[in-house]
Amino acid sequence: MKTAVVVGNPKAKSRTLDAGILVAKKLTGAEPDMVLDLIELGGGLLEYGNAAVTDWVQKIQGCDIVVFACPTYKASYTGLLKLFLDQFPTDGLAEVTAFPVMLGAGPAHALAPDLLLKPVLVELGACCPAVGLYLIDKTFAEDPKLDSWAERAKKRLPTVAR
Repeated sequence: MKTAVVVGNPKAKSRTLDAGILVAKKLTGAEPDMVLDLIELGGGLLEYGNAAVTDWVQKIQGCDIVVFACPTYKASYTGLLKLFLDQFPTDGLAEVTAFPVMLGAGPAHALAPDLLLKPVLVELGACCPAVGLYLIDKTFAEDPKLDSWAERAKKRLPTVAR
């Protein structure tokens, strides 16, 4: 199974990146096959048809499992992540099992992964079989909710790789 992490934090090498990788490892028991820190694509995200962005869209479409990790900004996911998702065609994630993960400073936005991020992933055709995961950004690695979420979500992983 091919696994990826897509990170929508406008700060490079962020806690969101660390959390996304940790979630992928908890889900699969292994390092993700690829990690995309979207900020590295820079202004290319504003250019439809940009070669680097198109290459990453195709790589993500070829994955079985993708963790989409993003901080909560202004009660939603970031524009950076939206710019990337806008590059996918209709049903562009049809063969992907996606897990929306969001981080925030406090519990007020705990529904954001399911209310805001999951719908756009589903609109693009992804299967989102588990409840979205929301973690507090400063304590995500120690949050006992992470392990219990991962145990439930593992049961929903695709059983056969393409």
